[in-house]
Amino acid sequence: MQVLANATIAKIGVESGGYDLVEAGALALDGDRIAWVGPQRDLPAEFAAAPRRDLGGRLVTPGLVDCHTHIVFGGDRAREFEMRLEGAGYEEIARAGGGILSSVRATRAADEAALLAAALPRVDTLIAEGVTTLEIKSGYGLDIENECKMLRVARAIGRERPVTVATTWLAAHALPPEYRDDRAAYIRDVAIAGMDKAHGEGLIDAVDGFCEGIAFSPDEIGRVFDHAATLGLPVKLHAEQLSDLGGAALAARHGALSADHLEWLGQDGIDAMAEAGTVAVLLPGAFYTLRETRLPPVQGLRDAGVPIALATDCNPGTSPLTSLLLTMNMGATLFRMTPAECLAGVTRNAARALGLRDRGTLGPGQRADLAIWDAASPAELSYRIGFNPLHARVFGGEFV
Repeated sequence: MQVLANATIAKIGVESGGYDLVEAGALALDGDRIAWVGPQRDLPAEFAAAPRRDLGGRLVTPGLVDCHTHIVFGGDRAREFEMRLEGAGYEEIARAGGGILSSVRATRAADEAALLAAALPRVDTLIAEGVTTLEIKSGYGLDIENECKMLRVARAIGRERPVTVATTWLAAHALPPEYRDDRAAYIRDVAIAGMDKAHGEGLIDAVDGFCEGIAFSPDEIGRVFDHAATLGLPVKLHAEQLSDLGGAALAARHGALSADHLEWLGQDGIDAMAEAGTVAVLLPGAFYTLRETRLPPVQGLRDAGVPIALATDCNPGTSPLTSLLLTMNMGATLFRMTPAECLAGVTRNAARALGLRDRGTLGPGQRADLAIWDAASPAELSYRIGFNPLHARVFGGEFV
């Protein structure tokens, strides 16, 4: 048992919709759980004798949650980035070996140790900004063994670092060259059969897909999601990033945890997500990197009561971003979200997008994952650009 005293606490409560601030507050921690939170003057007598740590008036929020990343991958695509800025088009870049398949080649060529060594510095950057929970997808293997390899590395990250890792099977990410003439076989023999293997190894927490003209159709994704249901696995979906194929509505019909990207989301999709309780995960890093101009329908999501989360989408091609704080600033500046929405988007709503109801808010019974900031106001976390005010991080009740 310990008490953290003399703090400004942003509980990010479900009911208030705002920061739910407690001035001159305290938290009582019992192991890896929060036992009590409130004004310090109201601290119950049962906690009076517990060891006390004075936080010096600092801001305390839930530990941050990055709910959409592709942080395990081989190689990089810096040359592709350079070529785009030199005027090269998609086809020229592809002929030069660029695009997602270049990441597939590099990922297939790397062993687990190499992938882990490459991923850990990216993970460490997120942890240094207060991240305590991190989602990691497969999707750059595109065959059973390499997809499983990526998720084994993701599990290893959770053992190597003090961070909770949620893993996602994303074999339905792109079509590898060896299956370009038989899409149905890829869905059957890799996306679905591989799901069985990875699930049997305990590697999957959720199943994802990319529903887009350049990726997979709603019917193909539907087959993947139907199989996930037979295994009791929750689903989520990359949807409406480049066009509106009805992916978000498809995801909602399958009770998806989240639909992500959503720049082209229409009202039908919004309504379906609202009814299903599906979280909208917005990814401003990809919007920025691709220099997109069509904004996701933030006001429509607000009006429908759809929870909005933010995530880095850390990946080698379209969002080489490893800062959740910068993601918050982008959410505010590019998407016109309020600072309160941005903070809820990387705490409460991001946790919900992973199906984790025991974190993302500060209250009794919640996991004691905290971020302690050298900041006077929660708005500072979205306001600053390129500055990290993290003072300390608490993971499962332990200062780390």
